Amino acid sequence: MAGVPPSGWLLDHGERNMHALGPGPELEAEWIAGGLCLPDRSAIRRYRLQRVRAQLQMAGCDAALLYDPLNVRYATDTTNMSVWTMHNSVRYALVSTDGPVVLFEFSKGEFLGTHSEVVDEIRPGLSYEYYYGGHRIEELADRWAGEIAGLVFEHGRGDGRLAVDRIDLRGSRALQARGVELIDAGELMEEARTVKSPDEILAMRCAVHACEAAVADMRAAFEPGITEMALWSVLHAGNVARYGEWIETRLLASGPRTNPWYQEASSRQVQAGELMAFDTDMVCAYGSCVDMSRTWRCGEGRPTPAQHDTWSLAAEQIERNIELHGPGVSLREITERSWYPPLEDYNSYTLLTHGVGLCDEYPSAYVRESWDSVGYDAVLEPGMVMCVEAFVGPKSGGEGVKLEQQILITDTGSELLTTSPLSLV
Repeated sequence: MAGVPPSGWLLDHGERNMHALGPGPELEAEWIAGGLCLPDRSAIRRYRLQRVRAQLQMAGCDAALLYDPLNVRYATDTTNMSVWTMHNSVRYALVSTDGPVVLFEFSKGEFLGTHSEVVDEIRPGLSYEYYYGGHRIEELADRWAGEIAGLVFEHGRGDGRLAVDRIDLRGSRALQARGVELIDAGELMEEARTVKSPDEILAMRCAVHACEAAVADMRAAFEPGITEMALWSVLHAGNVARYGEWIETRLLASGPRTNPWYQEASSRQVQAGELMAFDTDMVCAYGSCVDMSRTWRCGEGRPTPAQHDTWSLAAEQIERNIELHGPGVSLREITERSWYPPLEDYNSYTLLTHGVGLCDEYPSAYVRESWDSVGYDAVLEPGMVMCVEAFVGPKSGGEGVKLEQQILITDTGSELLTTSPLSLV
């Protein structure tokens, strides 16, 4: 591994890595006691790398240059301050179709990838962002492009065809000046990530268990007078304590803020008798995303007729549309056969269903009214994981209800992964 300390030092520090240490014996025992099996993370790494390389081969690419932390995670099972590196281009990986996987690590963090056997070489990353390079960014970009192009031509077929997920104008020009042909890696990586391996599903089951335990923590804290932010903090703490990593949004709203959807947690106090809705969007154990939504009524007593009627419509939409999911079913079929309340009377959610893995992923289906403008077709396969969505909010006014279930596409139909009750109380 170029530019890194001696291998013994690396091995020692690699064993201290969060991914090498894993969830810990207490949490693992809790999952095993709950009837879950722990995933083979080496098997996951090998499977994912094979999926990426298969896409590169089909696209006729020599390699993929990955900056998106989720794509780097998928291809290498390595991380370094994932949220921060989502908006700072300082860490990247080059995955050769028929050659090595080279991880370019940020700020003397080369030891952070030594736990992953699919990484062949670790080098210091070179950023040409203005934040780091100032007036020298052109020089740095040229140096960076020289290193990348050198690897592409050394290990490729000679035509220099490179798939890139994120690159700015300066970087693309620098690579093209060295004879590299660029194509978009976004489609390739989304396709690679669609079908999960058996061990990926085991990891996701553990993640769901952890997420639902954090949701139960929040349920226990849900009393009149608690602020939305305080309630959200309980969910966040529960995720971190159970080997989770981050939450993609802060979608939690109460009372009049529930309709229309997409309000994020605020300082508002939830009042007795009000509805409170949330969407986990949670990157949980093993980096698996658990994306479930529930709506609860605050305090004692029964829902009002209006609350019950709105919830009933959302629950019906979820239950009926889950039944449409199965192997060989197309997004067009789901769109055409889906059920949801009339859009002239109710605010709705953006999507009917979408894939999920390390985050929300391809494919996605929209309501019928959006088919001509943004709809596209795809076919569900066994091993895909989908999230079936519903939001119902009367346009005439009043509270809204958000519900969402995560399901696994099986050989014969679908399996519900998220099992927390959908009920308001």
